[in-house]
Amino acid sequence: MPAARRRAPRHARSSHRGRNAAFAATGALAISGAGLLGVPSVTGAQAATAPTVTQDRLAPATMVAGKATTASLALHSSACFTAKTVGVGVRDARGTNLDFPGNASNLQICPGGVTFTSGARTLPAGTYTQFGFWQDSAGAWHNLPAQQLVVSTTATPAPSPTPAPTATPTTAPSPSATATPTTPAPSSPVAGKSLTWSDEFNSGLSLGQRWVGDKSTSYKYGNHNPDDNKLDWLNKNNVSVANGVATFTAAPGSHTLENGKQAWDTGFLTTEGSSEGFQVKTGDYAETRVKLPAGSGAWPALWTWKNGNGEIDSFEYHPDNPNLLELTNHVNPSTPKYYTDGAIAKDQWVTIGTYYGATSVDWYVNGVKVHSDGKGVGANWSAYLILNLSVCAGKYHPAPQGTAPITMAADYVRVYR
Repeated sequence: MPAARRRAPRHARSSHRGRNAAFAATGALAISGAGLLGVPSVTGAQAATAPTVTQDRLAPATMVAGKATTASLALHSSACFTAKTVGVGVRDARGTNLDFPGNASNLQICPGGVTFTSGARTLPAGTYTQFGFWQDSAGAWHNLPAQQLVVSTTATPAPSPTPAPTATPTTAPSPSATATPTTPAPSSPVAGKSLTWSDEFNSGLSLGQRWVGDKSTSYKYGNHNPDDNKLDWLNKNNVSVANGVATFTAAPGSHTLENGKQAWDTGFLTTEGSSEGFQVKTGDYAETRVKLPAGSGAWPALWTWKNGNGEIDSFEYHPDNPNLLELTNHVNPSTPKYYTDGAIAKDQWVTIGTYYGATSVDWYVNGVKVHSDGKGVGANWSAYLILNLSVCAGKYHPAPQGTAPITMAADYVRVYR
């Protein structure tokens, strides 16, 4: 089988990222609907090529005085580009700036849409003006259509604040120092599904029987694939298990790639080639809980592969877009979904799942459905699972800065059928 055919879907995605950068560089962007602040209009040849940003949903419409609440903004654009900043603004009757905190930076907006969740804030009782806003690459600010936000008083005492979760270390831990997460009990957000296969990483790594860690047909040369903008050289010793957590490590290795770049030994697990040979299939729901990496160049993913195709990306992540996940169906291609939320962050645990429906692939983050593509995988699809930590070579996302190891932790991988 020609190597180009084996990795064509992931090459295509990389090219798509390159076009995104070209859009962002123009600084000529339009918005849908009226804004609160005056912004010079885009005219002439620039206007003909400028993507249009449309606000799909803005919440909340109501709040309770003294109760901390987050805002949610869903939007899409006519073509992919990277907004420098996205947030939710609030003004009182005097025009005082009372914006929700926690703006998103360098957020990719595409036709498939993206959802942004702000940080929480409180407001006194009253009526406010609320609106989404974004900043283009040239630094110009754009306001989306405004709506009324009503903050009411209540006679019922505000509930006690939810205790803050135990802080997760902000530095990349070594395998032995990775904190044991509180593992959620097995359950599927898709109704009628039962746990059929899992690895909780509680008793060592079952290489050979359950997983293979040093080769895959998704890599052009079996254990490395520089054509896909990767520095990876698969090494089964770069995944270790301790305290119920699998730690994936990427570090400079001794190999040189065909393009002359130094390879990085990387952690990789696939069910392909194992004695179990487990495959997910149409109708399954697969889920993992991971601690997203912080190191420059990190490229973690949960995805599927079989016979030169079969690729569904449950997620891809790049720390240069720290609050964003990429969700993509390459089997029946649809526009990639770029999902952003306050729960997505470097060095933070997040649960990500995918339902492989015949007519629609559905993605879940922390048990909540965030995207349905309306394409699906077809009635007879099946593929092997892959969970890995790749390293970017620098073409579309930054390469590693220095030689310090990069790590990612995984709590479990589960499949429900």
